[in-house]
Amino acid sequence: MATCPECDAEIEIDDDDLEDIQIGDPFECDECGSALRVATLVPLEFDPDEDPEDEDDDEKEKEEDDVDELDEDEDEDDKDDNWDE
Repeated sequence: MATCPECDAEIEIDDDDLEDIQIGDPFECDECGSALRVATLVPLEFDPDEDPEDEDDDEKEKEEDDVDELDEDEDEDDKDDNWDE
């Protein structure tokens, strides 16, 4: 028996299904509804499923923040240059 890493509920899997399970397969906890992925087969353990779309969104936001910071730095450099004149 495996447990959900989010709520510690037991995850029941039919013996027939156990033969087909592979690392990385998606599952959903019946108790809390968390999206999970198979982490190990022996013993059967699950990890929370990190949505790749969420990671892509986070990376895009970080890149946008970096660009904004660069723009602000350039504006400050321009102001500094004006003081020298």
